[in-house]
Amino acid sequence: MLTITILGSGTSTGVPLIGCDCEVCTSKDPRDSRLRTSIKIETEHTAVVIDTTPDFRYQMLRTGTTHLDAVVFTHPHRDHYAGLDDIRPFNFHSNQPMQIYANEITQVAIKRDFYYAFEKHKDAGLPEMLLHTIHHDPFKIGELKFTPIQVMHRELPVLGFRIGDFTYITDVNFISEEEKQKIKGSKVLILSALRPQPHPTHFTLNEAIALATELGVPQVYFTHFSHQIGLQAIVEPQLPSFIKMAYDGLQFTA
Repeated sequence: MLTITILGSGTSTGVPLIGCDCEVCTSKDPRDSRLRTSIKIETEHTAVVIDTTPDFRYQMLRTGTTHLDAVVFTHPHRDHYAGLDDIRPFNFHSNQPMQIYANEITQVAIKRDFYYAFEKHKDAGLPEMLLHTIHHDPFKIGELKFTPIQVMHRELPVLGFRIGDFTYITDVNFISEEEKQKIKGSKVLILSALRPQPHPTHFTLNEAIALATELGVPQVYFTHFSHQIGLQAIVEPQLPSFIKMAYDGLQFTA
């Protein structure tokens, strides 16, 4: 059984948006306050985070995470990998490099921005990581089997993942029929739904509802929200009964 924790459910700016006084950004409902999108997947023996956002340090602290076996990346946008330097305490505690799983284009960004972690003569205290390249084939981390699902974020390929009966997909506005087949049969799906208004690189709320309905997954959680999504207390009751809005700190099993 997997335990899934929503570490963050907001878009690249987070919610509240700096300088904004809209009803979402000033909401007192803690569900409307969203760090950048990421999740943690745990079993009895293995803990994996998908994406290290700029909020990664705080996400680890507020969830009380003391052990992490690996980080898996979806794509090379900074709101999904900028917090990678903060794996260092896990290096200190385990005395081991962090296992990093990413496709080639994401590895280019990691090696560029965290070049110091790959220098031959590193000083003590720098992040240590061991890179593994994600191709099209499934791969295992501990007892977890990850099946990559390639989706599109406009022109940028993004990786979603199916782990057992659970599928995670963020930053997407197109999924091919071939890749949809990898999702079908899941019992739980997390899918991004940025806002009601059209966007060039993300599914809108209605587009995400249509896709979730087409895929036939019995339990769906939407994530990666802009402040334009509206108040959780108002929007969620209007969704189909099998769809919920994720929020930071939400935890469920799959």
